[in-house]
Amino acid sequence: MEPQLLCCEVETVRRAGLDRNLLNDRVVERMIRAEESYSASVSYFKCVQKEILPCMRKIVATWMLEVCEEQKCEEEVFPLAMNYLDRFLSVEPLKKSRLQLLGAACMLVASKMKETIPLTAEKLCIYTDNSIKLDELLQMELFILNKLKWDLASVTPHDFIEHFLHKMPLSQDTKQIIRKHAQTFVALCATDMKFISNPPSMIAAGSVAAAVQGLHLGNVHSFLSCQRLTRFLSQVIKGDPDCLRACQEQIESLLESSLRQAQQHSISSETKTVEEEADLSCTPTDVRDVNI
Repeated sequence: MEPQLLCCEVETVRRAGLDRNLLNDRVVERMIRAEESYSASVSYFKCVQKEILPCMRKIVATWMLEVCEEQKCEEEVFPLAMNYLDRFLSVEPLKKSRLQLLGAACMLVASKMKETIPLTAEKLCIYTDNSIKLDELLQMELFILNKLKWDLASVTPHDFIEHFLHKMPLSQDTKQIIRKHAQTFVALCATDMKFISNPPSMIAAGSVAAAVQGLHLGNVHSFLSCQRLTRFLSQVIKGDPDCLRACQEQIESLLESSLRQAQQHSISSETKTVEEEADLSCTPTDVRDVNI
């Protein structure tokens, strides 16, 4: 009898499974009570920071999101890193030349909190084109921990999504689709300073509602109709339905704006490529005008 070769694909990184015992109302209520203590100051650009502007935060946040996506970090790493960044900037003035250093250090700490194998300091230095040194990054990490008083178990919008889905009478496939889209919206909100003033529970509920709306699932499931879903989510987070609808509209508007910018960037890149190719195809003399 010839031996058989078995090929078993094993996940390279082992991740903890979801503990469904934690998906209960008591945990949600505890997170809602705690979320305010982990919120950043809405006015830190005016009251604390002298050099850093909202547009600079947007740039570094976009860079951080790209790093997290390229490194296939857990979905909660980026929102948590942005929470650390905003909380730090709420209490400590920072030179604009050190903003990327702060962003890298926040990713380092967040990945240590949420990843099985966290990002390495060396790799993050490479992502800055080695503009920051390893010892600078490690010093900034300690500085962040000191300023945040080592209180790192922040409540983020990502923490609420699974609780919402657990309560929904939907198939696992439908829940998975909603989950992925809602996580994308949460990450998008973390890049925009307008959402700093919104509590994480509201952003999470608005992201789920926006995901369902964008996927047109209300036409298929009666539970997911706009009015019914809004009422359900607002009851879970003990919030005002009108505030939730406003948050959802804000998220949808942000998505449209981001898609429009991405499309413009794509068109601009294509135009630039065509122009470069046209320049290359041009001969230095007017050979094409010669009639042979």
